Amino acid sequence: MLKICHLTSVHKADDIRIFHKECSSLAKNENFDVSLIAVNCESKRWNNVSIISVTCDFNSRIERIYKASRLVYEKALEVDADVYHFHDPDLLYYGLKLHKKGKKVIYDSHEDVPRQILGKHWIPKPFRLVISKVYEAFENYICKRLDFIVVSTPTIKDRFIQVNANTESICNYPLLDENVSLPSWEERKEEICYVGGITKIRGIVELVDVLTHLDNIKLNLAGSYSPETLREELSLMQGWQNVNEFGQVNRQQIVSILNSSKIGVVTLHPQENYVDSLPIKMFEYMYSGLPVIASNFPLWERIISENQCGVCVDPFDINAIAVQVKHLLSNPELSEQMGRNGRKSVLEKYNWTIEENKLTTIYTSLM
Repeated sequence: MLKICHLTSVHKADDIRIFHKECSSLAKNENFDVSLIAVNCESKRWNNVSIISVTCDFNSRIERIYKASRLVYEKALEVDADVYHFHDPDLLYYGLKLHKKGKKVIYDSHEDVPRQILGKHWIPKPFRLVISKVYEAFENYICKRLDFIVVSTPTIKDRFIQVNANTESICNYPLLDENVSLPSWEERKEEICYVGGITKIRGIVELVDVLTHLDNIKLNLAGSYSPETLREELSLMQGWQNVNEFGQVNRQQIVSILNSSKIGVVTLHPQENYVDSLPIKMFEYMYSGLPVIASNFPLWERIISENQCGVCVDPFDINAIAVQVKHLLSNPELSEQMGRNGRKSVLEKYNWTIEENKLTTIYTSLM
């Protein structure tokens, strides 16, 4: 029996990638004993995974980095697992400490963090490049010494494999046990949707502005704002009156929102870490039978074009986005066919079942 412990000091215990995909997939294997340590959650047994909570009070990002990560590490030592799989840059130092204690350690890089730092609103612009370079050197130093690196896209894999040959991409594709059956096209409302983190560099300001160019078309908006003050700024915009605001929602609510909409929008800005990303929301839109309006990044254009499941636009061109929304809503047969094409491509190649097998193979190799 291989004792496995996943660690996060940042994400919620029910995080879709960490818990619903990776931990739950591993727990299906009778040779794996799986636990997950997370902060300020409910300790319980769920999906054959032991969720272990550590309590931590913090009032700032810096305080969280120092306090929560240390407490997660201390709890990890108590668990005394064979393999530790951690998901946050905050835990890099402790991942190396676990490795030095003779444990097998996997780092799961959800994002290209050095490139992500360049777009962090809370870091003053003059310091972002320096911090990015220093962080990348620190991350590379530690990752070179760990047993395995798991990343979320092939592009991030290309970077890490230069540091550690034991690197594999486990893409964040949809679970096929969600949204098994879809409503008919006629049952859907004349609404568009955006589900995920809500920030300026993810195109929310432009998307709300688009609503002023449409005839009473609603935007179904679900997710949390960063910074939280962004919501007040958006609420003052003219288009806000046509926003159906859902806030932070669970998986069932996400499915409901997707199934009531007719278009999924993912018009992120050309931030370096976004251009080569594989956003889960795009593939969830496709799986839900929605035509996609996406940013015109080369990788995204190739996916959308090859699968004939939507259109790509300049994410800053409000008029172009509005034109495509109008075009898709006024051509229901085209939109429905795009939706069918997208769902078919997810069922055949962009799904978690394929990635699950890759993850299990990594753990088997560590045994």
